[in-house]
Amino acid sequence: MFYYLGTALMKLLLLLFTRWQVRGRDNVPSSGPLIVVANHLNLADPPLLSASIPRRIVFMAKKEAFRSPLLGPLVRGWRAFPVQRGQLDREALHRAQQMLRQGLAMGMFPEGSRSIMAEMQPAYPGTSLIALRSGAPVLPVGITGTEKLRGRFWLLRRPRITVNIGKTLNLPPTDGKLTKTELALATDLIMARIAELLPQSYRGAYSITESKVAD
Repeated sequence: MFYYLGTALMKLLLLLFTRWQVRGRDNVPSSGPLIVVANHLNLADPPLLSASIPRRIVFMAKKEAFRSPLLGPLVRGWRAFPVQRGQLDREALHRAQQMLRQGLAMGMFPEGSRSIMAEMQPAYPGTSLIALRSGAPVLPVGITGTEKLRGRFWLLRRPRITVNIGKTLNLPPTDGKLTKTELALATDLIMARIAELLPQSYRGAYSITESKVAD
C-alpha cells in the first residue's frame, strides 16, 4: 500500500511542480521478469521510475540507505532490499534472482550512487551479473532533469524532467563462471544503452562507449 500511495503522490507532485515527460512507455513489457536500469541523479529517481513505468518495481538499494534515519523508513516502505556495494553480495544476488523467477520487475542503478555532476559514472558489474545469471531482459532508461531538484527555489522554476525508456536488451544467460572481462563487456553494453537515451552532456564516463561497442 505504501508503494502505491507513494507512487500516486509522486505523480501528483511531478504534474504540479515539474514539466514531466515520459517517452517510450510502449517499450515496457507488460509482464514477466524485467531488470529496469537507469542513470542516477537524485534521491527522487526511484519514485520517479515508479511513477513513469507501468509496472510494480522492486528496487535494490545500497545497505547504507537502510541505516539512514531519513532514508531507512522510505526504502523499507518502498519494499527495497539491500545490497553491499563494491563486493559480491551473494545474499542480494540470490534474492534478485528469486524475484526475477517470480516474474517481477526489479529496479537498479548500476552506478551505485548519485552523480553530483549529472554525468554518468563508471558502473559496478552487479547488474550485468544478475542479467547474465537470470537471462531476464534489461530495460534501459535515461533520466534527465532530476539534478535540478535541489535548493530552496526549484519549485518556482518547474524544471523539465524527462524519462526516456529504451528497448529491452537481452544478454545470453549463463551458468558457468564469468570472467571479469565478460562482466565488464556486459556492463559497458548496458551502460551504452542508457547513454544512448541521454543528451551528450549527461553521458560522462560512457560518452564514447557507444562507438567502442559498435566497433
